Amino acid sequence: MKAWNAYAADCPTRFALDRITDKWTVLLLGLLADGPQRFNALLRQVSGLSQKVLSQTLKRLERDGLVHRKAFATVPVTVEYSITPLGAALSGSLKALIVWAESNIESVLTAQARYDAEKAATV
Repeated sequence: MKAWNAYAADCPTRFALDRITDKWTVLLLGLLADGPQRFNALLRQVSGLSQKVLSQTLKRLERDGLVHRKAFATVPVTVEYSITPLGAALSGSLKALIVWAESNIESVLTAQARYDAEKAATV
């Protein structure tokens, strides 16, 4: 098996890192880890996510093998998204990022305010 080096400019792992560090990817895989969901259910749960960006993100995740899309022959067509085993292997780490962000946002905001105040005092 080839040894990849994410620190090398031409390494394809950078594409994977770019994809999985996207905020919409983190949030969508976090939701899909809890079970299959329909497009509109995902759209309702993620504030600030547009229909266009949701569609683009889901297509990229499907192409990357992280999400599975299943269409049902109904009128109109019903589409359900689920996480693949590859996506599930990643989602635990991503959920940990969400928990970290929610648990530490007060400290981050405090640090930002302190930094901004210090910079404003030196101007």
